[in-house]
Amino acid sequence: MKVTPIHLPVALSGLVAASAAALLPGSVQAALPSPATPVRPNIIFILADDAGYGDVGFTGQARFNTPNIDKLAREGMIMTQHYAGTPVCAPSRATLMTGLHTGHVSIRGNHGYRWGATTTSRVPISRKEILLPEYLKDFGYQTAMIGKWGLGEEDSYSAPWRRGWDFFYGFVNQAQAHNQYPEFLYRNEAKEPIIKNYSHEQNCFANDRFTDEALDYIDRTTGNKNHPFFLYMAYTTPHADLVCPADTIAQLKKEQAWARELAEKDAANARTVGSKGKKVIDTDKRIMFAAMMMRLDRDVGRIMAKLKERGIDENTLVVFTSDNGPHAEDGKDNSFFNSSGGLRGIKRDMYEGGIREPFAIRWPGRIKAGSTSDHQAAFWDFMPTVFEIIGEAAPEGIDGISYAPTILDRPDGQKKHDYLYWELLVKDKGCQAVRQGDWKVVRKGLNAKLELYDLSSDIAEKNDLSANNPDKVVHFEKLLVSARTHSSVFPLELPKGQKGELDPSDP
Repeated sequence: MKVTPIHLPVALSGLVAASAAALLPGSVQAALPSPATPVRPNIIFILADDAGYGDVGFTGQARFNTPNIDKLAREGMIMTQHYAGTPVCAPSRATLMTGLHTGHVSIRGNHGYRWGATTTSRVPISRKEILLPEYLKDFGYQTAMIGKWGLGEEDSYSAPWRRGWDFFYGFVNQAQAHNQYPEFLYRNEAKEPIIKNYSHEQNCFANDRFTDEALDYIDRTTGNKNHPFFLYMAYTTPHADLVCPADTIAQLKKEQAWARELAEKDAANARTVGSKGKKVIDTDKRIMFAAMMMRLDRDVGRIMAKLKERGIDENTLVVFTSDNGPHAEDGKDNSFFNSSGGLRGIKRDMYEGGIREPFAIRWPGRIKAGSTSDHQAAFWDFMPTVFEIIGEAAPEGIDGISYAPTILDRPDGQKKHDYLYWELLVKDKGCQAVRQGDWKVVRKGLNAKLELYDLSSDIAEKNDLSANNPDKVVHFEKLLVSARTHSSVFPLELPKGQKGELDPSDP
């Protein structure tokens, strides 16, 4: 299937089309095997942390190269209208694990108000919600999560080793995951020291360890056809803090003139500190961000090479995407990189730039190489998609709709959402958004004016059409109420005495 992405900015639309056309040596691709018989592939879900819609090559990034991610996209399908769960990390990941959108899932923000407290704390995902790895274990899958969890602390009932993961390696606490050179990581429930990083040294980059563990895991689990694996790779790049090993910085400067020019300025402005007159060069954060994305791309390439090495490439479904829009912390310059890809907004915004993500899905022989789709989908659709692929019934009561018909070239069988819904309490404002067809509404506060946009002609959400469409405003106001259930833990309006400030340790 090849569907023209009608809602992409013009420059990106041309890039996607060119990438797809350039993939194959001829103009006709061999017919794909029939997808009617369920199969049980290995599944790898690769999640970047705070990468924006425009932060990879296949959506138009020009400041640095992401050849491995772009190759993955060319060899599968690019979904041009795929959304994250919400514009910050914990609730976005909760929708991925549960099949529920943020009007229904138990985690709707990075912090909640537990037990009537007036200050926020991290809240574990509800034990009543069955998570994707728990289902897949029952279906005979081996399950592993590597990277950032953020859905339950080590002492909670939703620590990762208690929620369906046979193997876990990484950060349990999302604030600890802001340190790219940690002094420990969890191996299952045991803290494993990273001695090379003691005393604030930076000798072991966490994401390098994640990839090493992933390669080891694939080696350990390959060959058991009765028990395929589900590997969730939740990298912490390019989330702040913005730091990266020197070899990738050197590669960036070799490839990009702008990086060399900035590095020369940094060297000229070097500081002298300490009694011994030590010279310190503060690397420009633009260099750091680009290097982090290149490092992530290298990691994706290492994983894809391992699949070929082990002979399981054709029986492995791989997804690449990000958890929310681009952040602006630690000196990140989103305008320099056009990180939102021509969309409005960044992380924490309900505009497209805060929630629409780069999304590529690859499965050789099943998903047609070089294909694109503008089917509207979101994180909560991944669970039912996996279930349909492996021949299991989706759980009742979830919000997700399988997009397996889209990716497996059966468009006539594709069901569509009536609407997509997002919510998030940002400081003291209960922000909400709904997309229904090409119409989208954004409300920044329960008493705020409702903004209305037509995405078919206004992808950048510049023209608020609410004044000229009162009937639609009334319709969407009702939908914003009916789309959600009340949560006292994650309210959209703060009771008197509660505080809504962001935790400074959790940007």
